[in-house]
Amino acid sequence: MRAKYFILFVISLAFARVSAQTAVVTCHDPHIRYMGRINMLDEAAELSWSASSARINFYGTGVKATIKDEHGDNYFNVIVDGKLVSVLHPDSVQKEYTLVTGLSTANHTLEIFKRTEWAMGKTWLYHFTLEKGYALPATPIRKRKMEFFGNSITCGYAVIDSTGQDRGTAPYENAYLSYAKITADHFNAEFNLTARSGIGIMVSWAPLIMPEMYNRLDATDSESKWDFSKYTPDVVVVNLLQNDAWITKLPTNDQFKARFGTTPPTDDQIVKAYREFVKTIRGKYPKAQIICVLGNMDAVKDGSPWPGYVDKAVKEINDKNIYVHIFACKNTPGHPNVKEQQAMADELIAFIDQHIKW
Repeated sequence: MRAKYFILFVISLAFARVSAQTAVVTCHDPHIRYMGRINMLDEAAELSWSASSARINFYGTGVKATIKDEHGDNYFNVIVDGKLVSVLHPDSVQKEYTLVTGLSTANHTLEIFKRTEWAMGKTWLYHFTLEKGYALPATPIRKRKMEFFGNSITCGYAVIDSTGQDRGTAPYENAYLSYAKITADHFNAEFNLTARSGIGIMVSWAPLIMPEMYNRLDATDSESKWDFSKYTPDVVVVNLLQNDAWITKLPTNDQFKARFGTTPPTDDQIVKAYREFVKTIRGKYPKAQIICVLGNMDAVKDGSPWPGYVDKAVKEINDKNIYVHIFACKNTPGHPNVKEQQAMADELIAFIDQHIKW
């Protein structure tokens, strides 16, 4: 009798799974694996930072997602079973989007990956809907973890603008092609990308500077604080000062005036500002190995003093687990393109292989 009931139970379970037309997986469901600084609201997961992502493993034939974008400016890569299948450009009205359909009835993985930075606005993910299937256990968190603090170079600003216009609008930005993503993938590492185009250590093209942003969950809200205990990277990469290198030479710039008045910072002040920021990061991550990089734009061109500022600041910290690597200058106009991002990744991967023990 027990065997009979067991067989009936298995048959009924299988029938329930096969006959189910849809399964809704809400944003708080543990079957969804998020990456990045995600603000979990009551009804939605708020994705704002570059390279934020949501991933679900499932059995079925397709996936839809109910999403709303703040301004309709963001773009997401849709990745199915490890392959990029489409680009999602959600509207500012809450809608259901078909992400993939017509798959074989089998186990699959789907990820939506935010290509654009928080300056383009926030995106709210409410739930996934699975066609003819059900959610599978979430992919385990990867053993290795990285975090990148950076500017437009790290965001992948204008990386896919092939016209030479160096356009920074949303369609041409793609953090999926950033050296940060490439490097993290090489080492099979989780990664957070804490970055913003135009940002600096002392001064930015906009009012916010990195020492004011680095600890935020919602970058637009000074009261919104990130809980550093939620994510502890093994390796931290800091790529900043490119914007400082420009704006500290522009006394008529509004942000120059706001930060410095009429007198540009001295070399010692620049070194101190960078040193103190890196020490702040060290305070948040006492055991991490930190790589202070710079480049690959004109802050590292021949004769630039900025690599020297980085080197001096790190020497003054005197921490054997803080390193310096200066990227080769690309010597081309505008922001790094796809090949130049790959070249940066190749350099960084080689440096990590040589100096870092995971």
